[in-house]
Amino acid sequence: MIPLPLSAIAGFTGGAVHDAPPDTPVRGPVVIDSRAAEPGALFAAFRGERADGHDFAAAALAAGAAAVLAERPVGGPAVVVDDVQRALGRLARGVLGELPDLTVIGVTGSAGKTSTKDLIGQVVQQAGPTVWPAGSFNNEIGLPLTVLRADEGTRHLVLEMGARGVGHIAYLCGIARPRIGAVLNVGTAHLGEFGSREAIAEAKGELVEALPPGGTAILNADDPLVRAMASRTAAEVVTFGRSPEAAVRAADESLDDAGRARFTLVTPEGTAPVALRLHGAHAVANALAAAAAGRAAGMDVAVVAAALGEAVPASRWRMEVTERPDGVTVVNDAYNANPDSMRAAIDTLAHMARGRRAFAVLGEMAELGDGSVAEHAKIGQHVARSGIAGLVTVGAAAAAMAEGAAQVGSWTGECVQVDDVGAAVTALQERLEPRDVVLVKGSRVAGLERVAERLTAGAEGGLR
Repeated sequence: MIPLPLSAIAGFTGGAVHDAPPDTPVRGPVVIDSRAAEPGALFAAFRGERADGHDFAAAALAAGAAAVLAERPVGGPAVVVDDVQRALGRLARGVLGELPDLTVIGVTGSAGKTSTKDLIGQVVQQAGPTVWPAGSFNNEIGLPLTVLRADEGTRHLVLEMGARGVGHIAYLCGIARPRIGAVLNVGTAHLGEFGSREAIAEAKGELVEALPPGGTAILNADDPLVRAMASRTAAEVVTFGRSPEAAVRAADESLDDAGRARFTLVTPEGTAPVALRLHGAHAVANALAAAAAGRAAGMDVAVVAAALGEAVPASRWRMEVTERPDGVTVVNDAYNANPDSMRAAIDTLAHMARGRRAFAVLGEMAELGDGSVAEHAKIGQHVARSGIAGLVTVGAAAAAMAEGAAQVGSWTGECVQVDDVGAAVTALQERLEPRDVVLVKGSRVAGLERVAERLTAGAEGGLR
């Protein structure tokens, strides 16, 4: 964060300075974990379900934190506010106002937000110092924390914006108004909370509504609900996708044996070859969105293409591919799952396993509402039709996948239903042979990264 006195922090947040001179400087980062406090930091004391950050204020101050952002006096330097979460957002908005040379790039969508955010960050950093979050810091806490990492030298700030209801993205854009905004897709993730894909589109479109007239809205030409958002923005509209009408598109697509895409990047300014290091055909759409963002940031197509070719997975448990010494390939895509991302991962597994046996270890897809059982059954059918040799479903909520797979009469594979991670690992250990390929995927609540970690223990150095 840029250096600020407590008086300025109080001014931005609407708080009051306690137990410290108003000119006390904050020169370090903003942290929400007292164990991460360092000299000069600001510790934001959140009250959670299991712990109250105020109880750790003394520890943060002892570690060198300059002050605490709190809802009550803490017996040490503090800015006391009415609501720490809201105050954090106000502080981020205030700090961003002090950085006029910075371009904010926002990303949202039902699937691929984090991977695309990572791609955009790795692309636009070629044009200047860039800040983007690790993982999915995409809510009312993670986004302002990312904003507060920016300083006077930052030229691009790439922000992932998530939503669990209408108004959520509008709130995030009120903290950090983007000049460039990309909407990737409208799928079935969080369908149980929104009720319909149309409601999801209403929420996702809040990003393009927030763009200024001189900004750029990057919209997926292959998704009708996203394409229709063009009418909701005052910004220039740039489309991306596989459609021939897309302004930024891919031509001559192919996949190598490891499922990594190669294509020709086509833009209004010219073309350039791209060879991705990321796995899966679905990475192409993410790369096109990133290319459109780089173009909107003023980058040359050749520079954008080269940056895409150098980009690597930057957030854990997303299509991490590890080769074990015995030749077994483990694909850890266990961070999260929805029907669209699940199908894309299974397609990648089938491609990577051509001539080899493939196993899919799948957990539940959460927040699908009344259609959950049907959606899980459809994924099971997709597994069977893809020729996967073995399906291991983990947990009761994933059992419908097994039922779906059994409905495909032509499938000759094996299905194993287990209750937990340990049983899944045992089932695999009893079946895996050299050169097999294993996909591990499920929603965050399933915690299936533990399966992948146990399968790859001792395979350090095999990540590719």
